[in-house]
Amino acid sequence: MALVETTALAVGFTVVGIVIGFAAMLVATVLLPKLINRLTPDLDEGKEIKRGNNAVAQYFGRIVSAAILGMAIIIGSAIIAGIHG
Repeated sequence: MALVETTALAVGFTVVGIVIGFAAMLVATVLLPKLINRLTPDLDEGKEIKRGNNAVAQYFGRIVSAAILGMAIIIGSAIIAGIHG
């Protein structure tokens, strides 16, 4: 019986971790571009990208993708830690 309870707890914690991780990723993908826009007030990234400024497009894309990848690594390790208790 202890094995079933332990497995159920591990599955439960994993599901909760996935839900929290998914919510955190959604928040990060929505808020991070806004944060970058606030940190660079003299540069309108959207306008520059529309004008065809490849340097701004690559910078913006790399910063946002790196932050999202970092969040994914943190969330993934939290889920793994929840599984292994």
